[in-house]
Amino acid sequence: MKKIISTKKAPDAIGPYNQASAFENLIFTSGQIALNPETMEIVEGGVKEQSTQVMENLKAVLNEAGSSFENVLKTTCFLADMNDFAAFNEIYGEYFEAATAPARSTVAVKTLPKNVFVEVEVIAYKN
Repeated sequence: MKKIISTKKAPDAIGPYNQASAFENLIFTSGQIALNPETMEIVEGGVKEQSTQVMENLKAVLNEAGSSFENVLKTTCFLADMNDFAAFNEIYGEYFEAATAPARSTVAVKTLPKNVFVEVEVIAYKN
């Protein structure tokens, strides 16, 4: 049975979707962008600041679902500009240990919601 995951520690959905859903022990997050959950405004700064907010938003959703970055199986990362890959990767690497990092896809897209620089979604399992 599908379970909806929601926390006030991450931004509310800005459309007809939920922050995450779970099925049995699997968790599927929606893509998180660099919205501050308290103000619902895009964080100031560049790709590093936005990447940090994205990862903190994902962390909050995973925690609410009973999981963590250690349990992430796959990430899909979207960048508005592939020239930002190194800066994004530096922040991303702070949240995963290299030896146990999940599988990952990273693609550049024409535009992201609210014209942010980065969006990330994950598939994880519960602790």
